[in-house]
Amino acid sequence: MAASLLPPTVTLVNKYPTTLLHPFGAKLHAAQSSRLIFRCAATGDAAADDGWASFLDELKSSLQAPDPSGTAPIDAAASVPAPDDLVTALPLDPSAAGDAANATADAANELLQGLDASGAAAAGMDASGAAASSGDVGAIPDGVLSALHLDATSPAARALGGAVARLEALTAGMSEAQRWALAGFLGVAWLYLTARPGVLSGAVDAYLLAPLQRAVDSALGRRNLKMSDFVVGERIGEGSFGVVYFGAVVPRNGPVPEERSGRARTSLQNDERYKEKVILKKIKFGTVGAKECGDYEEWFNYRVSRATPESCADFMGSFVADKTKSEFIKGGKWLVWKFEGDRTLANYLGDRGFPSNLEQLMFGRALRGLGTLERDALVVKQVMRQLVTSLKRIHDTGIVHRDIKPSNLVVTRRGQVKLIDFGAATDLRIGKNYGPDRALLDPDYCPPELYVLPEETPVPPPEPIAAILSPILWQLNQPDLFDMYSAGIVLMQMAIPTLRSQSGLKNFNAELRSAGYDLNRWRQTTRRRPDLQILDLDSGRGWDLATKLISQRGANGGGRLSAAAALRHPYFLLGGDQAAAVLSKLSLSK
Repeated sequence: MAASLLPPTVTLVNKYPTTLLHPFGAKLHAAQSSRLIFRCAATGDAAADDGWASFLDELKSSLQAPDPSGTAPIDAAASVPAPDDLVTALPLDPSAAGDAANATADAANELLQGLDASGAAAAGMDASGAAASSGDVGAIPDGVLSALHLDATSPAARALGGAVARLEALTAGMSEAQRWALAGFLGVAWLYLTARPGVLSGAVDAYLLAPLQRAVDSALGRRNLKMSDFVVGERIGEGSFGVVYFGAVVPRNGPVPEERSGRARTSLQNDERYKEKVILKKIKFGTVGAKECGDYEEWFNYRVSRATPESCADFMGSFVADKTKSEFIKGGKWLVWKFEGDRTLANYLGDRGFPSNLEQLMFGRALRGLGTLERDALVVKQVMRQLVTSLKRIHDTGIVHRDIKPSNLVVTRRGQVKLIDFGAATDLRIGKNYGPDRALLDPDYCPPELYVLPEETPVPPPEPIAAILSPILWQLNQPDLFDMYSAGIVLMQMAIPTLRSQSGLKNFNAELRSAGYDLNRWRQTTRRRPDLQILDLDSGRGWDLATKLISQRGANGGGRLSAAAALRHPYFLLGGDQAAAVLSKLSLSK
């Protein structure tokens, strides 16, 4: 800044003998140079010689002064005359002075121009007096920039400075108390909109991500699936509203799908003509509630695939049969998923070798160095960890599955446990597929409250209003705990062999009701002597988790863990299953 107060060095060279220049050249301090010019010019024409002598004396003393770039600061503001004083003191009329005075006057004029330019730059003004750009970061404290690891000249810092400047402009007329009140309101609004079930994220999904997905799918042809694109194989399972089949995608310019029956159905998995395998679900035609349930399942699969794709099977889309042929009924709706595995947890539970039949799939190899009981416990924990993690993810988006059970948990070929069958799910952010008087449930896995929300809960208002009110509804009722009870029953089935049969599970539920849904009391009163060794390992951490999932709900949701709280339970923090999974991957990589 100080150096800019001097006229250019070339001007001094032109106006004064080079022998009079300071050895530091352009580094001659502005305060010294302006003081010399001022005294010289102030003498006027009559005393030009005396003024020039004074100038030489001053210059000589300045030559003996230390380098102004040294550590000792010079107070330029105290020694530089004010611009108005300079104007009145300097004889700027060329005819009023001799050659020396004229040279001094020209130098003073240049000095004044330098002062004007540097003053405008310091004030953040351009040549027309306009304000500096909003990208100025002067309003941001250096401490804030250092905390954010930003340089003052970086684009991010300038953008932040611009935002701060605009905010200051908007609040310029406010008092300090009003500014604090505004900041508090914005903070509370942000917390409310981002709290579960996510008003803000839901709006982004509904108005940005969903249309974008439709556009991309349409461009890629995913929204134009046809009956002729698929061939149907063996039947895998059946539910209240649909039948599930193994299938395959007919390749372009490939074989014409033929009628498949008998062994041809079961051999589809090994048919080399069909490389891309799928899972097909036929929505039952003519069954009351089936079409509505199929539409909801399609909607939820798209929703979950955008929000948390790792929690559900890879959904491809749907199509409507255009003619009646074999399993196809004209007008019937079909849902399609990529084939990731055709066995559910229920299929594995039905095998006598569970849970060891999942050991290779979960960890990539057989675990060594552990007893059978410890290995089985690690398999159960790995499955349970994946289930609770998926539940946490969908609950964070406002979705409650409402039908968690082993037959709705597909085990992929990579050992992943994913949620399927969202026909009973509800999105409580907007009230999708929710009715206060509807209880879609399996009695063997249903919690004692029966309903995801209290029966007196009113019918949801229109979607935008329901979304705005949803954080209040969620915090008051915590509907996600409905799924957590079902997850606790799944844990008990995996850990206790006698509960893996249909009759054993029904007897357990009857005894549990008699015990007031108190698992510790059930353990003391049951006559069946269940095998609780897996749950009692590691000081009973598994049993403690089960008691905190299978329980009555207390006031404000107390008495039962949420998915997030369950993942913080010591049962999962022990992490033996994760260590085994990592070691297995390292072993396979070698």
